Amino acid sequence: MRSFVHALPKVELHVHLVGSAGVDTVLELARRHPEAGVPTERAELERFYTFRDFDHFLKVYWAVQSMLKGRADIHTLVVGLARELARQNVRYAEVTVTPYNHITDGMAGDELLAGLESGRAEAAALGVDLAWCFDIPGEKGLVAGRETLAFALSERPDGLVSFGLAGPEAGVGRAQFAPFFAAARDAGLHSVPHAGETTGPETVWSAVRDLRAERIGHGTSCVDDPALMEHLVLKGIPLEVCPTSNVRTRQVASIEAHPVRQMLDAGVVVTLNTDDPPFFGATLEGEYLAVATAFDLTPAQVATLAENAVLASFLPGGRKTSLLEEIADVLASAG
Repeated sequence: MRSFVHALPKVELHVHLVGSAGVDTVLELARRHPEAGVPTERAELERFYTFRDFDHFLKVYWAVQSMLKGRADIHTLVVGLARELARQNVRYAEVTVTPYNHITDGMAGDELLAGLESGRAEAAALGVDLAWCFDIPGEKGLVAGRETLAFALSERPDGLVSFGLAGPEAGVGRAQFAPFFAAARDAGLHSVPHAGETTGPETVWSAVRDLRAERIGHGTSCVDDPALMEHLVLKGIPLEVCPTSNVRTRQVASIEAHPVRQMLDAGVVVTLNTDDPPFFGATLEGEYLAVATAFDLTPAQVATLAENAVLASFLPGGRKTSLLEEIADVLASAG
């Protein structure tokens, strides 16, 4: 199964750029910005990076964020992600970027965009196509929504395909961001908000109804509402499921206890993703293997998960067809 999973051409739909920073990337950033106080020796950094609990995850996340000063740092981040994706035979990824956080931290918008552009070009040379989702950090309120929308629509960088909403869900209603999502959709961007990760199915309903979500980030609480599950199946709205992340943040007790099995049995379109992979000790290959092992999936069922991600992506039709044909070939070779 391990070699089969590796051979599958894969697509990643839910990975945060800052949260994608691995040890090699952070080591380079820490040595470039020693004033940040992040360990500059590998062994010490590896200890610092080892997941302990959610509070520690946040500490590490914001430490990485603090070292992103300009285009070179963003470039380093993007290329580090691309190298890791290439290593796992991931051909395409839609990467979540939060411009509001970078700009309010003091980075000029053109520096952010230049780093994204040059990093994306180098990723393509590695065989990985990258697209962007600009998301609102919901806990920072309507001003973050307005500024994120304005930046997205005024700059509209190559590769920008979608508009998202992340951050804490509790107390941050989806509906208040509806005008921003309507404007983004009118401009041709796809709606991909987070919902139902740390709150109940009512948040997913709001994302679908108020934000007209085309995909849902996480969405795991949908299993608590059969009517919602039926709606997701009927409308073909895919979920960006991140099993290891859900275990690490204690939303579920284990992979074996994850509701992904219920989702699959109900016919929900499930895609597997990593969220903040190095922070949680995850890889996309690892997600496939963990789910396949926990739920005794056949190679054909695993291939269906890979197909789901391709079909749920915002790739052009011809590129989707090509990847689906490759997946079929790998499955046929597996016997």
